[in-house]
Amino acid sequence: MAAKNFDQCFKWILVHEGGFTADKRDRGNDGDGHGNQGSTNLGVTAKVWAEYTGGPAPIEVMKKLTPADVAPLYKKNYWSSIKADDLPSGVDWVVMDFCVNSGVNRASRYLQTAVLAKADGRIGPKTISLVERRDPKDVIADVTELRETFLRRLKSFPIYGRGWIRRTTETYKQALELANH
Repeated sequence: MAAKNFDQCFKWILVHEGGFTADKRDRGNDGDGHGNQGSTNLGVTAKVWAEYTGGPAPIEVMKKLTPADVAPLYKKNYWSSIKADDLPSGVDWVVMDFCVNSGVNRASRYLQTAVLAKADGRIGPKTISLVERRDPKDVIADVTELRETFLRRLKSFPIYGRGWIRRTTETYKQALELANH
């Protein structure tokens, strides 16, 4: 199905995520346990990098990360976790971007909600089957709507909301492009 889309989706993720930041207001990054709160590069927080590598992620390490360094992490932690290779083109991307931005479990549950599956956060054969029964464009639209509703309810929406909605809109359009090919 969508196995061919990882490379393109990864490129889009990097556009959304950008380079190194150290924003202490970012609640999505509570640090790596070594005083690196707010340290993020290429969308990978110090905490996530430390968990992935099994070692500390000081700012010096975080600043040096390259796309080649983080691609395997994105493939393992996000793409494979949502069974994106089994999802239709476009659906893979809308769910992948959502899980990078808001967590694998939440993105999985919202996909399941969109297709009327049991929302347990684990995408398996039943969820995949229900996704396949629907037009991918409808699934993309439903997941996008659920995502926007979730984002608008967050306390940090006044700070980050404009960017989140721009990202969600861009992801929606890109997902529809993929679904049309």
